[in-house]
Amino acid sequence: MAAGGLIDWSAPWLQGLPRIAVEGPVHEALNRAGAAPVRFVPQSALPPGTAYEQFIHATGTVPTRDNLHDFFNGLVWLRFPHAKRRLNQLQAQAIAADGVQAVRGPLRDALTVFDENGAVLQAPEPLWDALRARDWQRLFIHLRPLWREARLTLFGHALLEKLVSPRKPMVAHVHPAPPAIDSVAELDAWLAQSMEPRAWAAKPFAPLPVLGVPGWWPANEAPGFYADPQVFRPPRQIPSSLV
Repeated sequence: MAAGGLIDWSAPWLQGLPRIAVEGPVHEALNRAGAAPVRFVPQSALPPGTAYEQFIHATGTVPTRDNLHDFFNGLVWLRFPHAKRRLNQLQAQAIAADGVQAVRGPLRDALTVFDENGAVLQAPEPLWDALRARDWQRLFIHLRPLWREARLTLFGHALLEKLVSPRKPMVAHVHPAPPAIDSVAELDAWLAQSMEPRAWAAKPFAPLPVLGVPGWWPANEAPGFYADPQVFRPPRQIPSSLV
């Protein structure tokens, strides 16, 4: 995977992920990297017409292409084995109940959003209040010192792939986690247990432009960084006629 040479492992969003040098097929490198609840197999192992999530659930194997997208998916499996297994279980159950439809149902849609672009934020409540309100000036400028007490951990493999070439508009769909959780193993276990179908079908996530996180991107040291309404968008106003 030649593109693997583009990865800057010093980036703050990659800290804690397994660092794997890929020589040969990606699935083989992932299998060598450590214990996971699944094994990685070539993409050709997925039979035509078989749903990807169902295949993983039924076989315990993950079809893997030789690209960055599937490489990061494998790294997340290694870092969050319980959460990834629970997510796959819920996806497979939804497919078994409803089939593969042109439009995903609310639960499958939420699970896919988190699997591709999710993150977990452990932060003091004032930061969460500002994030939910999309009060970007308060979140990133007035409350900036509080970010020293926060920890943002990326989960979405598509987001990790996109951050190989960082751009200001990149957004994570963030789920709150208890600040008291100290280790990745504890966070993994908690996240797996938190995936309750009814709650997750409502998409309990908040959008967060990740390059706005203090310490994650040098340009955000300038307050004007957050004055871009195309990225740091205010909440949508509800027409008075609908209130």
